[in-house]
Amino acid sequence: MDTKLKKKITDLAINVFAAESRAIDSLKNTIGEEFTKAIDLIINTKGKAVITGIGKSAIIAQKISATFNSTGQSSVFMHAVDALHGDLGILDKNDVLICLSKSGNSPEIVNLLPYIKEVGSPLIAITGNKDSALATAANCTLDVFVEREACINNLAPTSSTTTAMVMGDALAVCLMEVRNFDENDFARNHPSGTLGKIMLLKVADLYTKNAIPKVSENDSINQVILEITSKRLGATAVINGTNDLVGIITDGDLRRMLEKHENFSKLKAKDIMGKSPKTIAPEVLGTKALAFMRECSITQLIVSEDKKLLGFIHLHDLLKEGLT
Repeated sequence: MDTKLKKKITDLAINVFAAESRAIDSLKNTIGEEFTKAIDLIINTKGKAVITGIGKSAIIAQKISATFNSTGQSSVFMHAVDALHGDLGILDKNDVLICLSKSGNSPEIVNLLPYIKEVGSPLIAITGNKDSALATAANCTLDVFVEREACINNLAPTSSTTTAMVMGDALAVCLMEVRNFDENDFARNHPSGTLGKIMLLKVADLYTKNAIPKVSENDSINQVILEITSKRLGATAVINGTNDLVGIITDGDLRRMLEKHENFSKLKAKDIMGKSPKTIAPEVLGTKALAFMRECSITQLIVSEDKKLLGFIHLHDLLKEGLT
């Protein structure tokens, strides 16, 4: 690719960003009574949100439906063409229908309107044409008009699909606010993957998978070394005669012992242990455990409750789960 063409392509990409940014910015002027009415219709419906469209609008409708489901609003996607061939059965009078169409006059959309009216569910239009058949039939209309597509031929849906998707995002976020949908609600809808793990994964979910290195406070250094080596966590807990946690010995403690003592045969675990071990409770979130380890510059934590040793959690346990 020659220099001139590279420059042209770079400029064109920047122009696309600028065009779509302007289109999004223009939406601010459309937010008012119709938007809050749409929120009321969705909140007060006894059923679900059915979202429909055709062509590129159908793809955006699918995305909005997915966003609704993940943020507390029960939703299903219905393709406008399939609706005319049996899928209209998805729609119930207790549902609210959200229909996306740039022109609002697509034949498939227009043909669907009488049947929507027959079902009796309220209709929210997301369209770039407030005078269209769709807008006329709707209970409320969200205006996503764009003066021009970002496409160089002003044909391919680009700016128009972006504004429709942003409008859907605005609905989803505002519905979350009205419902007081918080991070715990969000986590329940995302039990798998990083999002769910960030919000739900606890220390208790991980520490039981690890060995529990432990020695008595009167055990020999040889016993300490064998315990740390065999359990492969880089440390061992130290307990007293009543099984209370009294200390920790790490690889670092052993190295410091070797530097201070030429003969350690008479030393006991209690002589070299750290007497204030960093501990964490099992119900603490994994994200907090990770932050605590980083703050203390350590790679493992003793899990304990009421001074009793429960186990160990290692930095690698958390990283393997995708926490960062």
